[in-house]
Amino acid sequence: MIASYAPSLVNFRGPLIRTLAGAGHEVHVAAPDAVATIAGSNLADIVTAHDTTLDRTGGNPFADFGTLAGYRKLIRAIRPSHVLSYTIKPVIYGTLAARLERVRHRFALLTGLGYVFESKSARARLMRTLIWPLYRAALKGAEAVIFQNPDDAATLRRARLTGPGQRVVIVSGSGIDREHFRPAPVPAGKSVLMIGRLVAAKGLLDYVAAARIVRAAHPDIEFRIAGWIDEANPSAISRADLDGWVADSTIVYLGPLDDVRPALADCTLFCLPSYYEGTPRTVLEALATGRPVVTTDAPGCRETVRDGWNGRLVPVRDPQALAGAVIEILSDSAKTERMAAASLDYARDRYDVHKVNAEMIGAMGLAA
Repeated sequence: MIASYAPSLVNFRGPLIRTLAGAGHEVHVAAPDAVATIAGSNLADIVTAHDTTLDRTGGNPFADFGTLAGYRKLIRAIRPSHVLSYTIKPVIYGTLAARLERVRHRFALLTGLGYVFESKSARARLMRTLIWPLYRAALKGAEAVIFQNPDDAATLRRARLTGPGQRVVIVSGSGIDREHFRPAPVPAGKSVLMIGRLVAAKGLLDYVAAARIVRAAHPDIEFRIAGWIDEANPSAISRADLDGWVADSTIVYLGPLDDVRPALADCTLFCLPSYYEGTPRTVLEALATGRPVVTTDAPGCRETVRDGWNGRLVPVRDPQALAGAVIEILSDSAKTERMAAASLDYARDRYDVHKVNAEMIGAMGLAA
C-alpha cells in the first residue's frame, strides 16, 4: 500500500490494513516517515513499514522520477502480489513502478481529484497538461481504478484517462469506524462546526462569510473551526486572517485537534462547504456522531447528504444559501433531532467501514 502521507495509513486505511492482515495477508506500507508513524500506532505488530522519498506538492520532475526509482527498488525487494496506491503522486508513480516491475495485480485508489482537476487557475491548467499523460499511462496499467464518488469516475472518463474497457469500482469513501465514532446526544445551545485543512478550497471563506450573515441576526449561534493551516497548499489562508476572524468573534478557533470526537459531540450542526472531495471523512465522522450536515452540492459532498433528510445541500461558493440552511435547521429543534437520527442511519447503512472494506477487498480479489 503506497501513500503520500503516513498518518493517513493509520487514520484512513487502518481498518483496511487490519482486515487484510486478519485474512492472512502479509501487508507492507510505504510513505515518507512511515516507519516512525507505524511504530507509534496500533498497526505496528501487523504491518511492515517502509520510508519513501516524496514531495507531495512539488513539481520537480527529476525529484518525481527519483520517487519512481525508489518505488521500483522497494517493489523489487518485496515482490508483492498486489499493489494499491492512493493520492495523486503514488497513483502515478506507484502504479507505474508496479507495472514496470511486473506486479500482477495493480490498483489505483482515487480519494479525490482535488486542486489540479477542479481549479480553473493558470497554475492548475499547466499542471493538468503535465500530469494527464502520466495519469493516463499509470491508470492504463491498473487492473482496476477505485473511486470514492461517481463524479470523479465520470471526470476521468471524459478526460480519457480511463479507457472504455477499464474496470472501475466506486466505494463509499474510506468508511467510518462506528465503534470509534459513537453517537452523542445533540447538546443544548446552537453551534456549528467545520473541521478540515484551512484552505479556500474547503469553502473556508464561504463558511466565514456565512457566519457573519447568521450571527448578525442570531448572535447566539456560534461558528467553530478545527484544523490546521496547510502552508504547502496554494489556497491556504493566512494566520493573520484566522486571527482576525477570532478577534472580531466571527468564529471560535479550536486548533488542530488530535481527537475530533469531543468537538463533534459538542456541536449542534456540522458544516463543510467544500468545492470538491473524494468523500469527506469529516462528514462521515459527523454522521456517525449523529449530527445534521450542511454541505455543498459538489463532487464527493453531495453523496453524504440527502437534502432535507439528514441535512441540506447548498450551491458551491454561496454563503447566503449556506447561512439560510444553518438558520433553517437550528431554528427548529425537532428538525435538528430528526436529521441527527437520519445521519446515524446513513452512517450505519452506507458508510460503515466494514462494508466499505469488504467492497475494497473484493475488488482486489483478496477476500479470505
